Amino acid sequence: VPMKKDAVDDGIRCAACLIIGALMSGLSGYIGMKVATEGNVRTTVACARGTLNDGLKVAFTAGAAMGFGVVGLAAVGLSFLVIVMKPDRSQNQAVQYTHSFGFGASSIALFARVAGGIYTKAADVGADLVGKVEAGIDEDDPHNPAVIADNVGDNVGDVAGMGADLFESYIGSIIGAATLGGDSPELLAMPFWLAAGGLIASFIGFFFVSTKEKGDGWNTNLTALMFALEKGMYIANVIFLIFAAVIVILLFGADSEQGWKMFICVVIGLVAGMAIGKGTEFFTSFDYGPTISIKDRARTGPATVIIQGMGVGMVSTILPTLILVGAIVACNELSGQYGIALAAVGMLGTLAVSLSTDAYGPVADNAGGLAEMAGLGPDVRAKTDSLDALGNTTAAMGKGFAVGSAVLTALSLLAAFKHEATKEKALSFEIWDPVLLAGTLLGAMLPFFFAALTMMSVGKAAAEMIDEVRRQFREIKNAKGVTLLEAIQKVTANGSIEEEDDVEPDSDRCVQISTRSSVKEMIAPGVYAVFTPMITGFMVGPRMLMGLLAGCIGSAAMLAIMMGNAGGAWDNSKKLCEKLKIKKTDQGKACVVGDTVGDPFKDTSGPSLDILLKLMAMVSLLIAPLVDGQDDWETWYFGLIVLVICIIATLVLMQKNILTWQDPLGAASIGGGDASEAPAGAPTVVKAWSDGPREAGASID
Repeated sequence: VPMKKDAVDDGIRCAACLIIGALMSGLSGYIGMKVATEGNVRTTVACARGTLNDGLKVAFTAGAAMGFGVVGLAAVGLSFLVIVMKPDRSQNQAVQYTHSFGFGASSIALFARVAGGIYTKAADVGADLVGKVEAGIDEDDPHNPAVIADNVGDNVGDVAGMGADLFESYIGSIIGAATLGGDSPELLAMPFWLAAGGLIASFIGFFFVSTKEKGDGWNTNLTALMFALEKGMYIANVIFLIFAAVIVILLFGADSEQGWKMFICVVIGLVAGMAIGKGTEFFTSFDYGPTISIKDRARTGPATVIIQGMGVGMVSTILPTLILVGAIVACNELSGQYGIALAAVGMLGTLAVSLSTDAYGPVADNAGGLAEMAGLGPDVRAKTDSLDALGNTTAAMGKGFAVGSAVLTALSLLAAFKHEATKEKALSFEIWDPVLLAGTLLGAMLPFFFAALTMMSVGKAAAEMIDEVRRQFREIKNAKGVTLLEAIQKVTANGSIEEEDDVEPDSDRCVQISTRSSVKEMIAPGVYAVFTPMITGFMVGPRMLMGLLAGCIGSAAMLAIMMGNAGGAWDNSKKLCEKLKIKKTDQGKACVVGDTVGDPFKDTSGPSLDILLKLMAMVSLLIAPLVDGQDDWETWYFGLIVLVICIIATLVLMQKNILTWQDPLGAASIGGGDASEAPAGAPTVVKAWSDGPREAGASID
């Protein structure tokens, strides 16, 4: 569907926008990972040579490369494309090309978030279960073969993944508002000017991050340390609101009632984002009751830890839902759908500094790991542990903020889709309509299917990782014939080991497993996320597609909040056991098991749902001109073609054993022995130090 009659370069323009969007998103992730990798080492050195404040500033500066990289590239890319596409096109047509830019960014976000989440959690689960629970070694012990893959995964999943996720939200909110702005120059300029004002405000707020805390490990005053980061955000937010007021006056005049209503929508979005972050902190920080209750349930074993964590996650959906509902209703009353889109822009207005705070977390985490592996003194570990404890809280808050921004962004894109799909003819979108309701049910199912695919992908990859770590513990030897496990036992017994007696693990093999699994396992979620809205929109029509998006937004939001907060609470219950020095007791090991379950919840499946709802909304917006004003089943044959392609893709994935119920380790036992040696039906448990299968529950000493 040409955007302009007799236009011959529409395809070239759309393709160029898509490629630029993908490149911009990929480049921002690359910059963030590159700087974060160097920042890990420099943060450790700063803690070794200087104060806690020195380490905090280095880690936050490394995170800022991600934050300002995302916002700068997104703002420049969008603005550039709108200007370049304007010749020989109307304002609406120029903005419509940016939909391709958004789809390109969404594609990279899917890769970074889903593949990155599978990568990091496969390594993390393997390192935790075999290293900490079975072998009883510390989290970042250099003898653990999976520890390098785990540290690399932190940068892949939490830096590049989070950055690509919020890059998509950031440009999606601007595209949604610009599309709803229609032919009004003021309404088009509003989101772009707000983005520029937020970038300047974030730059100012960046310089206010500092602390006077000394760094006493887990005994550090986390509230004071948290304020060290938050004061930069608070200052940036205040300056942003001042800029927003000035923008309203410049665009609409000081006496414009509608202009000030839009300003209130921006304020509501900003406050809602902060409130969701604080609510997430309550449910995931070990300073508060929900996480403490999980630690208490650990006295009776891992099962009650998991039950309590699920309950905490479910209860935690109440507060962010009420905040989002209030924000949506209030903004709709003030300025309609455009007001909701502005609330999304306002929530992400100071993204540069808030994303810097999020990206700080994995930098501080890896700095502690490097200090552990380098054998630095307890004073250095105390400082890195302080930064790491703060990073756990900021990471959980960042995930809550990401969900909130994803919901508002998807709603603005949903409104933009309706705007684009009803230009030729008005369509009825009544909730009681069977076609719309059927789409809603289908959309509500998709997040569960998507989360299941990513959870099972982590499970398969983690099984391979566990098998490899156990094999290395048994089989890798030094020149004296000492195995890796025997070296670990000597270190555990004596506190140290002579260099000639030490054994170095094969970390490259674990990195290879994570890399291969993540790239392979992300294909299926990507196929269904892209094809489902196309099948629905073309086969049935825009009305069912509207229901699909509505159902997906509601279901994905609840599931993402539940999984993110449950995983964060499980993680910090384990950290609380470390603080209380009970991590090697049965209670501490029960919390480690809970954390292992929570890892794919909070770092893979939960965050990937943010991508799902935005990617589906972006695909729908992209195909909106093709289904504009169409009745149900009018172009069913196009949908049938896409459905056949999707079925063929599914069959190929099944043939390649990507979609399968089979054991990823095949017929062999986890310990590397022959499964046929065990009696049929006999339960076997193979530990890292075993010579073969042993009866479940047997002593491992």
